[in-house]
Amino acid sequence: MLILRNEENFAEKTTISFTYAKLILITFTMLLITMIASLYLSSTLMAQWFDPRHELIVMDRYLVELVDKVDSLENQMRAKDQYIANVKRVLNGEIVSDDSLLLNADTGTVNKTIEPIQDVDKQFRKDFEASETTFLAVSSPISQELADQYFYSPIEGMVTTKFNLKEEHYGIDIVSKSNEPVKSVAEGTVVFSDWTQESGNVIAIQHRGNIISVYKHNSALLKKVGNFVDSGQVIAIIGNTGEFTTGPHLHFEMWYNGNPMNPEEFISF
Repeated sequence: MLILRNEENFAEKTTISFTYAKLILITFTMLLITMIASLYLSSTLMAQWFDPRHELIVMDRYLVELVDKVDSLENQMRAKDQYIANVKRVLNGEIVSDDSLLLNADTGTVNKTIEPIQDVDKQFRKDFEASETTFLAVSSPISQELADQYFYSPIEGMVTTKFNLKEEHYGIDIVSKSNEPVKSVAEGTVVFSDWTQESGNVIAIQHRGNIISVYKHNSALLKKVGNFVDSGQVIAIIGNTGEFTTGPHLHFEMWYNGNPMNPEEFISF
């Protein structure tokens, strides 16, 4: 029995009686609450301290995430390699057979079987490239039509390598200051803006009159495919990216109806 008394006169205030049944019930209740709280904490907040399987579970989840990322990267690399291989074959003079389209099961894209160009076409190409003529003579009607249009200079600098069909150099190389902005020569729509193995960061713009301008070896691309750009608008930053580069410069090309043109005939650098 527990008796509570007044401090001043020691008068009895409250009497609390205990029995063995009450003590056992209170003790059991406290133990039960303590066990439940311990189990909850050990499986949630303190699992990393008390559960030896916690680290294994965390590592398993992390490994699963890494495997998913690696699979995604492998698929992207296969798609990039396939694209680069097709571009190389086209640039080497091979043609695509429209009768043999194969679906790539890994990337879901369509792969085209590449067939070599015929011997007669090879000889014609060789003889044509060996001649002194160019695709567009200055006095031709097409050249005169383009000459009437105004093109901005893509960058301020010095031309170090000129347009040369015999050496398959279908543009000009311009050396300029570091981090110099590259500008669009005319208004148009971006049709290509991506990384290539040989030319690094490349951006291509479709202009009116079936003209396409190409800017290669950039350190950064500022426009995406589908963006509309104005004349003289900044689209990239000069750089030194890609395998076919020997230093910071801009490789600039102009194409008309699929034929390369000498940019220096239409733009003052």
